[in-house]
Amino acid sequence: MATAEPSRDQPSRGARVMTWLAVGLPVILLAWGIAQYGWSTEVHQRFWSDIFARASGPMTFRFYLQPTMALIAALHDGIRDARFGHKAFFWTVALDPTKRGGRLREGLQSTARIVLLGLSMDVIYQLRVLHRFYPIEGVLMAIVLAVVPYFVFRWVVEGASRWWFARHQAGSQA
Repeated sequence: MATAEPSRDQPSRGARVMTWLAVGLPVILLAWGIAQYGWSTEVHQRFWSDIFARASGPMTFRFYLQPTMALIAALHDGIRDARFGHKAFFWTVALDPTKRGGRLREGLQSTARIVLLGLSMDVIYQLRVLHRFYPIEGVLMAIVLAVVPYFVFRWVVEGASRWWFARHQAGSQA
């Protein structure tokens, strides 16, 4: 049986600002990148060449750091979901319009720091290695290395936590 979730305080002003920054900055960067570079065959080829080149060379540690930070955030949120009997995050967002906004806001708040860190690291990488900044590449890398792993890890942690709680609850009732 799920326990009632304790009332949580509203996120701090700093957390709200960080969340809006993590949402707004990628939108601005995407618009700027399209306006600056357009989307031609040459840009498309450079884009994919640059993306795959990031897996080797300087700053490859971020391929471990960002997903690890996503895992840490997902651990907290996935365990909390299981403990309080929330439906799976993805299915709630996809299928329950009454809870969609709150769950998306929760996911954005959890990933805001990771997205901003990812963008910062990619700016440093691009300026150091490419000697230019391509905003769309930076946004894509932040999403691929932080946001996607967060949601996958949260789903796995939530499922494992549900199993764990059910097993221990059944063991304590025997």
